[in-house]
Amino acid sequence: MKGTEKPQQAAQLVELPKGREVVLRVVPMPSDANYTGDIFGGWIMSQVDIAGSIPALRLARGRIATVAVNSFTFKQPVLIGDLVSFYADIVRVGRTSITVDVEVYAQRRTAHEAVKVTEATLTYVAVDDERRPRPVNQESG
Repeated sequence: MKGTEKPQQAAQLVELPKGREVVLRVVPMPSDANYTGDIFGGWIMSQVDIAGSIPALRLARGRIATVAVNSFTFKQPVLIGDLVSFYADIVRVGRTSITVDVEVYAQRRTAHEAVKVTEATLTYVAVDDERRPRPVNQESG
């Protein structure tokens, strides 16, 4: 190990969150992985953006746009064949913006428990048909 590398922490197995709605569930395929079998971070980021947009879309009742990735932490790798579950909760609503926390868990093919693999916070803005910001509580159209 080189001097600047940190050893990866052992994955802590957890149960999937109870009493929370799964907004997206997907199994990554070999085409989503690098040559070592780890899923590309960009693939995970894309899925997180989709998952975070779902509660934002419901609240905004219309078109939204991603305007910020406030934080994004990869805690553990996602592997080919994992069952990946995305949980998203609205944590802040502004006049035109909606901030969403997303937690991602992977169930390994060989385990019934899950591993928390990613945490992120994203901000979306409600937009009208001309893609201009509009109040969250007003439908587009």
